[in-house]
Amino acid sequence: MSVNIKPLADRVLVEPAAAEETTASGIIIPGTAQEKPQRGTVVAVGPGKKDDPTTVKVGDSVLYGKFSGTELNLKGKDYLIMREADILAIV
Repeated sequence: MSVNIKPLADRVLVEPAAAEETTASGIIIPGTAQEKPQRGTVVAVGPGKKDDPTTVKVGDSVLYGKFSGTELNLKGKDYLIMREADILAIV
């Protein structure tokens, strides 16, 4: 997937995974009670800082903090742009 946006410095553009709509036991969770996802896929990566290149790459599945990043809506899709330091792990 390609988007027409290039993050600067150590910023990363992430497409969040869909929020869980049912529990493990099959109970449907209403939209107002759904938690924000903490997992997503990297869509675009900045070049990094001087002497500190980015370690994630496009296509990586990552975990990030619950309140990390700034929400964006591009062409009807939701994205988060965040610093690479806000990413907790590559899964």
